[in-house]
Amino acid sequence: MRISRPLIDEIVAHSREARPRGEQGEECCGLLGGTDDDGGEIRSVHRARNVAATWLRFELDAMDQYRITQKIEEEDGEQVLGVYHSHTKSEAYPSQTDINNARHIPGYIWLICSLADYDEPVVRGFWIKDGKVEEEDLDVV
Repeated sequence: MRISRPLIDEIVAHSREARPRGEQGEECCGLLGGTDDDGGEIRSVHRARNVAATWLRFELDAMDQYRITQKIEEEDGEQVLGVYHSHTKSEAYPSQTDINNARHIPGYIWLICSLADYDEPVVRGFWIKDGKVEEEDLDVV
């Protein structure tokens, strides 16, 4: 899956805003727009509110999800490819909560930004299907 460096930087910036250095903060979340042609390309990152408002998990605000989906599909002519969120203190790998929640949005790529090392954030991509996790190589261009 292709993604540009500025979009990765946007995900990292959103993650850091939701969890400022030295604070517990909360997980950030959002949707990814793009195309699935020729291996797929993430072309846009859209911030959403985490209504769970905790560092332990995220829950996309339903109205944000609707509004963003409309923008991606109707205004941008793309499709929703996936979700992104941060892990404030753990590695960039789906938690059991993420795996459980993936049942509700099958077919999406999951990008996770880890701030376990605040100065060296890590963004990784995953497919989660039927409780199984498969890492997707991100082609950062």
